[in-house]
Amino acid sequence: MLRTALLITALAVSTATGARTIAVAAGPDAQERLQTALLDAKKGDTVSIAAGRYALADGLSLDIPGVIVTGAGADKTILDFTGQKGEGEGLLITSSDVVIRDLAVENAKGNGIKSKGSDGISFVNLRVEWTGGPKASNGAYGVYPVSSKHVLIDNVFVKGASDAGIYVGQSEQIIVRNSRAEGNVAGIEIENSYNADVHDNVATNNTGGILVFDLPDLPQQGGHSIRLFKNQVTANNHANFAAPGNIVASVPPGTGVMVMANRNVHVFDNDIKDNAGNAVMLVAYTQKFTDKAYNPLPRAIAIRGNRYAGNGTAPGFPGGKQIAAAIGGTLPPVMWDGITTFTVPGGAAVTPEGGIFVNDGPMLNLQLKTHGTPPSAANPIVGTSMMMATLPEPETVVLPAAQEARAK
Repeated sequence: MLRTALLITALAVSTATGARTIAVAAGPDAQERLQTALLDAKKGDTVSIAAGRYALADGLSLDIPGVIVTGAGADKTILDFTGQKGEGEGLLITSSDVVIRDLAVENAKGNGIKSKGSDGISFVNLRVEWTGGPKASNGAYGVYPVSSKHVLIDNVFVKGASDAGIYVGQSEQIIVRNSRAEGNVAGIEIENSYNADVHDNVATNNTGGILVFDLPDLPQQGGHSIRLFKNQVTANNHANFAAPGNIVASVPPGTGVMVMANRNVHVFDNDIKDNAGNAVMLVAYTQKFTDKAYNPLPRAIAIRGNRYAGNGTAPGFPGGKQIAAAIGGTLPPVMWDGITTFTVPGGAAVTPEGGIFVNDGPMLNLQLKTHGTPPSAANPIVGTSMMMATLPEPETVVLPAAQEARAK
């Protein structure tokens, strides 16, 4: 009887091709009706969630490939997890060729919307928000594809994440575009990933605007081939509210763009303004590590053709104020820690595959030289880039045409 009732409230309408639209309306038993719709969906179906606020006590999950989950709009269909009992995601997707669009997720106890192991995952016209203000207890990530391939994040708004608003980890072939990250610790973060285009986004009032990281001891590492372009990275001066021990807890307020331990990263044609610390910060991984396969240095990095204004007036990293004072009071747009050597069990290495190319004016080099040297030992100089030859730009990321078509 319950099954029959749920199927009545989640009406499945067949189309000529056999694909169905499973309609779910707001009202009592929203948790059961939504999850039943996601369980009953078949490849090619659309789960259509009507306008309204859905009070949910537990996370939702989808493991069927080829499904579209759509609401009536990011300001109209609201999945409210304020009363969530568990600590997991608001919505977890573990299947491929999925589109999530036109809805909002509020106050998830864990991450907002997560995909894991998906090939062809599209997040379109979404809002993920923690409405109680910045707290370490907020969920870590707003939109969170991990171990995924062919990732599209388009017209997404995230606010209040205690780690990163838009986070892509251990994935490849990624596009993040037309989105806004505001009031998070990190606005947008690309971590341990390959081939990403991040463009036409706004990152503002975060602790750090856009981060490109690579970390040790993960199944996928050696992040490379990232392009950041045509973004607005503005006034990212929010106090850091990440939980202690989190890697982003070390991101200083006032950071515009931060590249750490990544290869072949190009930052160009962005507007980077009013970030009190570094407009662009290029640093080695700061902690000790034992992973013999890991390279902690940023290398083959190109910073070119960006527009800067109002940055570097109050750097928040350790020793930043003293360094700024030593060079005239304001940091230049780009700062590199100057680390070129690191040691792991088995020996030492020097940064391969080129160096740091900057044509956006003078670069501050802290000349720390060896991994593990504290910032207090900096011997700052302001000069030109390490490498004067232009570095080859990563190829444009092109997603499958069918995925782009389904996401429209």
